[in-house]
Amino acid sequence: MMAKIEARLAELGLVLPPPLKLPPGVTLPFPWVRVHGDRAYISGHVPQNNDGSLAGPFGKVGGDVSLEEAQSAACLTALAMLASLKRELGDLDRVTDWLRVFGMVNSAPGFDQQPQVINGFTDLIVDVYGYDHGQHARSAVGMAELPFGLAVELEAEVAIET
Repeated sequence: MMAKIEARLAELGLVLPPPLKLPPGVTLPFPWVRVHGDRAYISGHVPQNNDGSLAGPFGKVGGDVSLEEAQSAACLTALAMLASLKRELGDLDRVTDWLRVFGMVNSAPGFDQQPQVINGFTDLIVDVYGYDHGQHARSAVGMAELPFGLAVELEAEVAIET
């Protein structure tokens, strides 16, 4: 029998990507997910393609990247984060509640719609986990730059079943 959350992803036609393929020469000396007690702390994630490569768009939101493109990138970032949680926890149903999300947007000067960008992430998580378990405290801030020139990066904290 398929787990509840994976069944919901399948119902929505969503596929979790494989582990991120880092650009040549890049190493990251930290885990994607750190479990401590009944919490999982999720390192900064970025949008991924279905082959694990970095997904665009690349550039500054409000300049090179449209609001809609950035929202789609935030949605892809949610899928990347769910994939990391699945690899670490073995079962996405172990996530009992989404607690906190920190969204970073590579922003062009004058762009002030960071919350709308990160809604692409929040909307997917709430759609998959439901309002009671998917809602979370959240920040959405503009950054001068993000790694690899990506438009969006997010980190999170979730409560888990031990």
